[in-house]
Amino acid sequence: MAEEIERKFLVTGDAWRDAADAGQPMRQGYLGRDIHASVRVRLAGARAWLNIKGATLGVQRREYEYAIPADEAQEMLDHLCHRPLIEKTRYHVPVDGHTWEVDVFEGDNAGLVVAEVELASAEEAFTRPEWAGREVSHLPRYYNVSLVRYPYSEWTAAERTGD
Repeated sequence: MAEEIERKFLVTGDAWRDAADAGQPMRQGYLGRDIHASVRVRLAGARAWLNIKGATLGVQRREYEYAIPADEAQEMLDHLCHRPLIEKTRYHVPVDGHTWEVDVFEGDNAGLVVAEVELASAEEAFTRPEWAGREVSHLPRYYNVSLVRYPYSEWTAAERTGD
């Protein structure tokens, strides 16, 4: 069984950019979602993946990922995926032995910036950088699959601030 353990935080400021790589633009879309799992297609440059992720809330979920041909991923994104697509640039930021992934969203989710850190266990200690603001790991509205149904551009001010 494959398992993903990650914590997700809202990003505050731009201090993370000093240590970030050049970033990788990504497009992803969802082929399906039900109470048990979501099925996602992701295209990043010339590489693509099909991902199946358990619908469990929290920091620990089942996840399976398979490389697929980029041209087939493009066809799926164009013809089979729910709209809007998720458009973002992902940056990798090293912090004390962990690599944080900072996603800067574009399109219908422009303005949202989140950071995730993958862990070996739910109890693993990690350094939380100053730019990692409020934790949103347990809030489904920040999951990419939720951003397709209810994009950040449609959120109320209260939803954006966590109230």
